[in-house]
Amino acid sequence: MYTTINEDGILNNYAAEPQMYYAEYPAIWEQRKYVLQSLFATLIVTTLVLIGFSVS
Repeated sequence: MYTTINEDGILNNYAAEPQMYYAEYPAIWEQRKYVLQSLFATLIVTTLVLIGFSVS
């Protein structure tokens, strides 16, 4: 942890910053997984909205 002290004696603590890295483009199997997840999420949201309309 990185700490500084100003002229009034007040401490400032700074968190350690993690190493930065560039993200890699997802592989084709990861892209397919994201598509399936989005379809499933869309199905759940649509179902909930339709249930909400039907009970109101």
